[in-house]
Amino acid sequence: MGDVSVPAFPVEVIGGVPVVAAPAEIDITNAEELRAALRQAAGNGRGPLVVDLTRTSFCDSAAIHALVDAHKRAQAEGGQVLLAVSGAAVPRIFELTGLDRVLSRFGSVAEALGAIPAPGSPGG
Repeated sequence: MGDVSVPAFPVEVIGGVPVVAAPAEIDITNAEELRAALRQAAGNGRGPLVVDLTRTSFCDSAAIHALVDAHKRAQAEGGQVLLAVSGAAVPRIFELTGLDRVLSRFGSVAEALGAIPAPGSPGG
């Protein structure tokens, strides 16, 4: 029937910044897909990358590891990973694991994008 499978972690480029959209749950069954999507979105490196977790209500340690790996890779290449997180469950997980002290967290994708200095601006 011509069913087109939608990737679990679609990547959309907004204002030149890749935004990886995450599903409701990220766990051991799909964390490798998250890792691959983050790698693909980071592509040429050196730029910011936003992970949209606003629809995510659960993530386990496999998801945390994927996010930390993306952060370390981005840092090594002069980029950064910003998280858009809403609700209470995921921020709580980040607080418990200390991830909130490692990655910048915003209430929406728009806020995360707004925190990124424009190319060519001071500090950007």
